[in-house]
Amino acid sequence: MTPPSDLDSATMPASTTDLEQETKTEGNQDWENNYLNELPGEVEMSLFDHLEELRQRIFYSLIAVLISVVGCFIAVKPIVQLLEVPAQGVKFLQLAPGEYFFVSLKVAGYSGLLLASPFILYQIIQFVLPGLTRRERRLVAPIVLGSTVLFAAGLVFAYLALIPAALKFFINYGADVVEQLWSIDRYFEFVLLLLFSTGLAFQIPVIQLLLGALGIVSSKQMLAGWRYVILGGVVLGAVLTPSTDPLTQSLLAGAVLGLYFGGIAAVKLIGK
Repeated sequence: MTPPSDLDSATMPASTTDLEQETKTEGNQDWENNYLNELPGEVEMSLFDHLEELRQRIFYSLIAVLISVVGCFIAVKPIVQLLEVPAQGVKFLQLAPGEYFFVSLKVAGYSGLLLASPFILYQIIQFVLPGLTRRERRLVAPIVLGSTVLFAAGLVFAYLALIPAALKFFINYGADVVEQLWSIDRYFEFVLLLLFSTGLAFQIPVIQLLLGALGIVSSKQMLAGWRYVILGGVVLGAVLTPSTDPLTQSLLAGAVLGLYFGGIAAVKLIGK
């Protein structure tokens, strides 16, 4: 019996073992995809049950905000003094009866909302978690952690860089013409808006990572629109900044652009 030639060996079908291994690999991939796309926390609930759960979680969140606001109002004086530090010794005036009282309410409201935000975020996660697949649940912890860290970084950046730069510009601009006596209400409106708008602007990389992880937008697509991003960053810096000075707007626009391109690098690192 003659042995098979090289041509016969090349045209022979793959061995049974190879076919079984390939089928097993495909089966494992299908099983993994099905497993990741399952809803482990899915519970049959009617529309009224969902609405009732939503109502309860909103109620709990409001109670947490109320408690935090009351606590911050009791200790509002140190918070006000801390926010006055970037003003570099400028004197504040109460231009109307009760102006400082309403400023205290405003400061306590923003501070209380900030303190209650982890509990509010927990309530949101608990409400949407049963409707998330295992694949989507993997994104929850990194997104929450990244969002928290970036928001805190935005507050620090605004407090240490943006607010002092803006106030220094205004003080130096009219130093030889007018005496620096500011309305306490207008000052805190400026500071609080700049703090929270900067914190929100620092969420850009989190949004980019979420879009990249879900396969909606790739890092190449994000980078391709860099011209529009620069224009959008300038516009965003002008919109989010409560002042009209170019220095503050430029600093915020530069931070937004840096965050955007940093987000592109992060999306690239996860292979998207």
